[in-house]
Amino acid sequence: VQLVESGGGLVQAGGSLRLSCVASGITESIYLIAWYRQGPGKENEVVAGITSDGATNYADSVKGRFAISRDNSGNTVYLEMSNLNPNDTAAYSCRYLGNLETSWGQGTQVTVSS
Repeated sequence: VQLVESGGGLVQAGGSLRLSCVASGITESIYLIAWYRQGPGKENEVVAGITSDGATNYADSVKGRFAISRDNSGNTVYLEMSNLNPNDTAAYSCRYLGNLETSWGQGTQVTVSS
Protein backbone atom coordinates (compact mmCIF):
# COMPACT_ATOMS: atom_id res chain seq x y z
CA VAL A 1 0.00 0.00 0.00
CA GLN A 2 1.32 3.41 -0.95
CA LEU A 3 0.35 6.53 0.98
CA VAL A 4 0.76 10.14 -0.09
CA GLU A 5 0.06 12.98 2.34
CA SER A 6 -0.63 16.62 1.53
CA GLY A 7 -2.10 19.72 3.09
CA GLY A 8 0.55 20.75 5.56
CA GLY A 9 1.80 24.29 5.89
CA LEU A 10 2.27 27.28 8.12
CA VAL A 11 -0.73 28.51 10.10
CA GLN A 12 -1.24 30.92 12.96
CA ALA A 13 -2.37 29.75 16.37
CA GLY A 14 -6.12 29.30 16.40
CA GLY A 15 -6.20 28.47 12.72
CA SER A 16 -7.19 25.34 10.84
CA LEU A 17 -5.72 22.95 8.30
CA ARG A 18 -6.93 19.84 6.53
CA LEU A 19 -4.48 17.06 5.79
CA SER A 20 -5.13 14.40 3.17
CA CYS A 21 -3.75 10.89 2.89
CA VAL A 22 -4.35 9.15 -0.42
CA ALA A 23 -3.92 5.39 -0.28
CA SER A 24 -3.43 3.13 -3.27
CA GLY A 25 -3.10 -0.60 -3.51
CA ILE A 26 -5.37 -1.58 -0.64
CA THR A 27 -6.54 -5.18 -1.07
CA GLU A 28 -7.43 -6.12 2.48
CA SER A 29 -10.97 -5.67 3.75
CA ILE A 30 -10.01 -5.04 7.37
CA TYR A 31 -7.43 -2.37 8.13
CA LEU A 32 -6.69 0.82 9.98
CA ILE A 33 -5.32 4.10 8.67
CA ALA A 34 -3.89 6.37 11.32
CA TRP A 35 -2.29 9.79 11.50
CA TYR A 36 0.91 10.12 13.52
CA ARG A 37 3.00 13.15 14.31
CA GLN A 38 6.50 13.83 15.53
CA GLY A 39 7.25 17.26 16.89
CA PRO A 40 10.75 18.71 17.36
CA GLY A 41 12.48 16.80 20.14
CA LYS A 42 9.43 14.62 20.71
CA GLU A 43 8.60 11.00 20.10
CA ASN A 44 6.33 9.89 17.31
CA GLU A 45 2.75 9.72 18.61
CA VAL A 46 -0.54 8.54 17.17
CA VAL A 47 -3.03 11.35 16.68
CA ALA A 48 -6.12 9.67 15.27
CA GLY A 49 -7.17 6.54 13.46
CA ILE A 50 -10.04 5.24 11.38
CA THR A 51 -10.83 1.61 10.68
CA SER A 52 -12.09 0.10 7.46
CA ASP A 53 -15.60 0.06 8.93
CA GLY A 54 -15.42 3.71 9.96
CA ALA A 55 -14.69 3.54 13.67
CA THR A 56 -12.51 6.40 14.87
CA ASN A 57 -10.31 7.14 17.84
CA TYR A 58 -8.24 10.12 18.95
CA ALA A 59 -5.39 11.02 21.23
CA ASP A 60 -6.57 12.94 24.27
CA SER A 61 -4.48 15.92 23.21
CA VAL A 62 -6.53 16.45 20.05
CA LYS A 63 -10.03 15.39 21.07
CA GLY A 64 -12.54 18.07 20.21
CA ARG A 65 -10.10 19.84 17.87
CA PHE A 66 -9.20 17.24 15.24
CA ALA A 67 -11.52 15.08 13.17
CA ILE A 68 -10.56 12.10 11.04
CA SER A 69 -12.74 11.04 8.15
CA ARG A 70 -12.54 9.34 4.78
CA ASP A 71 -14.15 9.66 1.38
CA ASN A 72 -16.72 7.20 0.05
CA SER A 73 -14.10 5.09 -1.66
CA GLY A 74 -12.13 4.79 1.55
CA ASN A 75 -8.96 5.59 -0.33
CA THR A 76 -8.54 9.12 1.00
CA VAL A 77 -8.38 9.83 4.70
CA TYR A 78 -8.61 13.38 5.98
CA LEU A 79 -7.48 14.98 9.19
CA GLU A 80 -9.33 18.20 9.89
CA MET A 81 -7.39 20.21 12.45
CA SER A 82 -8.84 23.25 14.15
CA ASN A 83 -7.89 25.56 16.99
CA LEU A 84 -4.27 24.73 16.33
CA ASN A 85 -1.58 25.74 18.79
CA PRO A 86 2.23 25.73 18.62
CA ASN A 87 2.31 22.34 20.37
CA ASP A 88 0.70 20.87 17.25
CA THR A 89 3.79 21.74 15.22
CA ALA A 90 5.09 18.45 13.85
CA ALA A 91 5.70 16.28 10.84
CA TYR A 92 2.42 14.45 10.26
CA SER A 93 2.41 11.05 8.60
CA CYS A 94 -0.27 8.55 7.81
CA ARG A 95 0.16 4.85 8.37
CA TYR A 96 -1.65 1.85 6.96
CA LEU A 97 -2.00 -1.15 9.26
CA GLY A 98 -3.44 -4.33 7.84
CA ASN A 99 -3.13 -8.01 8.68
CA LEU A 100 -0.69 -8.57 5.83
CA GLU A 101 1.32 -5.35 5.73
CA THR A 102 1.96 -1.96 7.20
CA SER A 103 3.25 1.10 5.40
CA TRP A 104 3.96 4.78 5.94
CA GLY A 105 3.61 7.89 3.87
CA GLN A 106 6.41 10.41 3.45
CA GLY A 107 4.83 12.95 5.79
CA THR A 108 3.76 16.56 5.62
CA GLN A 109 4.97 19.38 7.85
CA VAL A 110 2.58 21.43 9.96
CA THR A 111 3.96 24.55 11.63
CA VAL A 112 1.82 26.62 13.97
CA SER A 113 3.08 30.09 14.80
CA SER A 114 2.15 31.87 18.02
